[in-house]
This record gives sequence, C-alpha cells and structure tokens, in this order.
Amino acid sequence: MAISKVHKFRLALFWRLFTNYFIVILIPVIVASILAHVLAVRTIEKDAEKLNDVVISHFSKQTDTALDSLKTNMINMLSSSNVTGLLRVVDDSRENQQRSDQFHALREQLMKLQSDKLVSKVFLYFANHDLVADVDIYTDKSYYFTMTYPLDEQQKAEYLAHFTGKKMMDIIDSSTLGMSAVMSYPFNTETPEVYLVVHFDQDKLKEQISIPEKWVTGTAIATSQGEILNQTSLTDKEVKAVLEHTRSKVIESQFLVTDEIAMSLVKSRFNDAWYYVTIADLRTLMKPAYMTRLISWGFLVFFLVVGSVVSYYLSRRLYRPIQEISNENKELSQRMNGMFPLMQELFITKILQGEYQDELSIAYYAKEIDFTYDKQAMRTVLCIAFHYNSEVYDRLSETTKSFMFVEIKELIRKSTPSMVWLCQTKPDVLACVVTHDSFLHLGAEEAADITKLVLESYSQYFKATIGIGKTVNAAEELHESYEQALAVLQNRGLDADVEICRGPLVGERTQWESFLSVQEVNRIFNQHKTKEYERLLESVREKLEEGKLKQATAMQVKYLSTDVLNTWIRAVETEHNDFNVPFFSGLYDRLHSCMTWDELDQCFSDIHGVLFRTEEPDQRTQQFSEILDYIHEHYNEELSIEYFAGLLNMSNGHFSRTFKEAVGEKYVEYIAKYRLMKAKQLLLETDMKIDDIAEKVGYWGRNSFIRTFRKYEGITPAKYRTMHH
Repeated sequence: MAISKVHKFRLALFWRLFTNYFIVILIPVIVASILAHVLAVRTIEKDAEKLNDVVISHFSKQTDTALDSLKTNMINMLSSSNVTGLLRVVDDSRENQQRSDQFHALREQLMKLQSDKLVSKVFLYFANHDLVADVDIYTDKSYYFTMTYPLDEQQKAEYLAHFTGKKMMDIIDSSTLGMSAVMSYPFNTETPEVYLVVHFDQDKLKEQISIPEKWVTGTAIATSQGEILNQTSLTDKEVKAVLEHTRSKVIESQFLVTDEIAMSLVKSRFNDAWYYVTIADLRTLMKPAYMTRLISWGFLVFFLVVGSVVSYYLSRRLYRPIQEISNENKELSQRMNGMFPLMQELFITKILQGEYQDELSIAYYAKEIDFTYDKQAMRTVLCIAFHYNSEVYDRLSETTKSFMFVEIKELIRKSTPSMVWLCQTKPDVLACVVTHDSFLHLGAEEAADITKLVLESYSQYFKATIGIGKTVNAAEELHESYEQALAVLQNRGLDADVEICRGPLVGERTQWESFLSVQEVNRIFNQHKTKEYERLLESVREKLEEGKLKQATAMQVKYLSTDVLNTWIRAVETEHNDFNVPFFSGLYDRLHSCMTWDELDQCFSDIHGVLFRTEEPDQRTQQFSEILDYIHEHYNEELSIEYFAGLLNMSNGHFSRTFKEAVGEKYVEYIAKYRLMKAKQLLLETDMKIDDIAEKVGYWGRNSFIRTFRKYEGITPAKYRTMHH
C-alpha cells in the first residue's frame, strides 16, 4: 500500500511539473523549431536542387550538342558523292586509277571526321565487299582486323555481328573496344552497302561529361537497358544505384536521394534511351540545410531534455521497472493473439488437404492452438476459385490485393449466420467450411448463395466459381468434401460473374464435342484456300452459340477454342513470314484469359482480323505500280523475285501469284519482254554489238540473250536487225 501511494504521488508530481513546463516553455520552442525546419531548411534544399538541375542541364546540353554535331558530320560524310562513286568501282579491276582517286578523296573526308574532339578512330566497313578503309589504309577485312585493328576470333565475331540491318548512329559498347557509333549507307534500306564506324576517345568523352563543381563527385552516361556507356569517379555502390534508377525509365530531370547517394538524372535529347547522371556530395551541397536543421532540432531537444529530466528523475526508480515488465507482457500477449488466427487457418488447411485424418490428432492439435469446434457437426466444404481479370487486377498493388481478400473473408464470416472456417489452400482457391445449422435451416446451398452475393460486389476484379462438396459428419472427413468441391469446379461455365457449381462431374453434364472433327478441319482449310474468310468467323460463332445452348463448361469451350486456333494458325503460317512463335503464343494467352462468351467472341473477331487480313485493291495496285516503276528504271540490273517478295512480306509463290493477278503476266515473262523491248530499240537505233546490247539490257552473256530473243521473237537478234534495216 505504501509503494502504491509513493508511485501515485511521484507519477502525479512528474506530470504536473512537466505539464506546466510544456505549456510555458516547450510549446513556443516547438513552434519556433517547426518554422525553422519547414521554412528555412526547405528553402535551402530547394535552392540546392535548383542549382544542381541548372548545372546538369547545361552539362547535358553541351554533350548533346557535341554528339548531334558528330552525327551531322557522319551523315554529311556518307551523303558525299565519293562513297557513292566508290561503290560503283570497288570490284571493277579495270578502274584502278578511278578507284585510287576515289579512295584518296574518301581518305580526306575520313581524316576530317576523325579530327572531331570526341573521335579516336574512323573506318568504313563495306558489307557486300571484302574491304575496310580508314585514314591510313584500305584493305581486305581479314588483314584489317588481324594487323591494323587486331581482334581475336571471338571478339571479331561479336564485333562484326553489329554490321547488319539499318543503323542510324547506333551505339555499340564493348568492354574490349570501348564505345563506338555505327551508321549505315544507303540510309533507308535494311541491306546497306557501307557502315561508317566512329570510335569515341574515352578520355575526351570523360572530359566532355566532367563537371568542375566541388560538390559533384562523379558523372556518367547510362542507358535504360542497364548499361553505363561512360563514367567518371563512380563507386560500385553508385554504379548500382544509377543502373537501378535508369531502368525505371525516368522521363524528366529528377533529383533523387537513395541509400545516402544523391543523383540527378536528365534524359538525353540525342538518344531517348540515354540519361546523363551526376552524383552529388550531399554534405557539401546541403551543408547550409544540415546546419540549420541540426541547430533547430538541437534547440528543441535541449529544452525538452532540460524540462523532462528534473520532473522524471524523482519517480524514475519506482515506476520504471514496473512499466518495463508491463510493456513486455503486453507485447508478448499481442504477438500470441496475432498468431492464433494464422495458426488456426494453417491447421484447417492441413485438415482439408488430408494431413490429419484421425480424430485423435485433430483434437490434440486443436487444443494446442486453442481451436474449439464441435466434433460431430455436419459440415460442407465450399471451394471458391478466382479467375482474375488481368486488365484490372494486375494494376492493383500487392498490399491492396491482400487487404481486399481479408475484407472478402470478413464479409463472408459476418454474412453467414452459422460457424464458417476460411483458409487459402491455393493462390487462386479459397476454402470455406460451413457448419450446418438445423435451427436456422442453413446448409451448403444457403451458404453458397450468401457467398455469391458477397463476391458479386468484386466482379470487376475477378470471376468467381463456387464448388460445393459433399456433406460430412466429422472433421476428419473434411478432406473428402474438399476434394469433391475441387472436382466440381471443373463444371465452371462462361455466363455469370459468380457461378455456383453443384455437379454432376465433368463429362456427365453435357455430351457437347470439345474438339473439331476431321471434316471440320478440312472445311477450314478449304475455306481458307478459297478465301471465304468471313465464313471462317461465322463457323466459330455458330460453334460457340451451340456450346452456349448446350451449357458447355469453360473447360470444354477452351479445348474447342484452342483446336480452332491451332487449325487457323496451320492454315496461315505458310503465307505470313511476319508471324513468329512469340506472336502465336500471345494469341493463345489472349484466348485462355477469356472468362465470358462475349470475351471469346471478341477475341476470335480480333484474331480473325489479324490472321486473315486482306489488302485493299487500291493499296495492292499502288504497291505493284511502284514495283513496275522500279523494274522500268533498273531493268539492266539483277531483279530477284526474293527481293520484291520480301518488301511485301510475302512468300515467293504468293508474290508470283499476286503479281500475275495484278499485272496480267508472270513476273519472269514481264521482265524478259521489257528487256527485249529495250534490246530491239538498241538494235534498230544504234550500231552497238550484240554482246554490248546483251550486257546493256541486263543479260550476263551473249548466248542467254540470243536464246531468250529467239524464244519470244522467233529469230536471232542479228537477223532481226537485218530484216528491219
């Protein structure tokens, strides 16, 4: 009793003294500290961030300007007539003097380009010729990459692999060779003749991106693909932080502080995938803010300590031990109470999965976790399967998803009058054990209807299916009810947002055929060959309507839909070179994500529009008109059918058939007749030799020209000239 009185006295004394001190002194001190922190400190921090942004913006503009200038010089160099002229004589042994003159002029242009302050080396790589040229030498590729620019076989293979396709100053970053830029010529073709390669001087590039400010400790050029093209004075930790934030695709200038690292990121105008990064010394940059913050907090802490120590000291020895014991007991109790629901849910899961199948073990473990239940009550397991709407559900955070399912569980418990046990047995399956209540006439059917009402309010996130298992009389038999409920879920349909499945089991519900017959597959192929594309879609819709009338299950419909898609793909895969495995895989994923009849219908409509698209007549006429114009201008060159078929994304056979439909003649015959028309003009209007005329109109030799001429005209070229003269 004496201790209790002392405790109350000291505690009352402490609070009285401290309350007076708080009102008179601490409140003004707190207000002053908050104003200093909010106004002064934030103002200083904003000014520091603005200063940092101004510096890095100026630095990024300078670097972008230098790179833009280099890109312009590369374009000007490739656009010059010297490269074009060199391509015409590079393989012609009769043009030695002209080729030497071309290379001499080209060397001067390369030297001019190499004089750029960021450039260390420049060379031209000829894609279709065994030739490489730089400011010092032009030679074959093997000699150049062995003697002049030595690379081992692996380095050479990796390096030369970059010289394919169109390049518009693409950046290559190699740990061995450093950073270089590649540009192809001609510019607008996927099969260029020449690649201009510019190697950056890494030291000069570091000087370009260096910032002399004392609070800047390092700079870098990084990419959104997780690469650092160039950097100065970055530590491993800073490099890791730079890569992490550039991968997050920062769109505009930002000042970030993470893991005690302050950095600024600015997106490059020169390359959308580049970021200019500076690492700042926070202590130097934010020194005024740190000092102001430290003083304000120190001011507050000082008065708080002075005011509380004296008030606290008198009663500390008496109430502190008691308070510590009380806090420890309270914390332990809270932890144990918070663990019981989790342990009980895990216990129910093990019963449903059949790990505890005897009455004794269930009773023992239930007692250990304080789980009370009626041993002989009638119970039924409801299995709720969730089929998520990925467009909406995937946009939710993991925390939001967790809280949503906690809310669903709580609503089911509150809405069901009888005892309900809930546990998550699978990521997409929630088990609900319903205890029958004879007084309220509540059984599995009534509980399923109540659960359906709860789930319907969440239909935007998922389609739910409730499977009802059999009713059992003991807890050790619940696994049998659970297994039957899982099996019944396979009867899911494609109609309601929330569906209750009661049986019979799969296979007994409907005799609807889930796969295409051989005759139906052949009909699809025939309709595709005859281009009855609309009939293909109508047939699928008829099948879906038939399944809807016969109440086919979702599993049966998915089997049929997959079979239809397989047949469609087999019908079109030989004609469309632009379709590949990832594309077809995406079609299957889209199909399997459908949850309703309407979604399936829309899915097949979209897939049909992609697989069986037809070109508009005006578009086809325009395309073949451009091809004919090209043939008329380049009839004396090699005109392969593969080249034009590739331009239109067609196979050779499909292009040949389409050409005949559009032009009226076969591709080969049209070219032959046009060349012979030009040859007859030369025979009658000039005195050129037969060999020269053959070469002029695109034939490799005299014999092939005479043979073709005789085939179409019935006489030789010489006799044709004699007869008409």
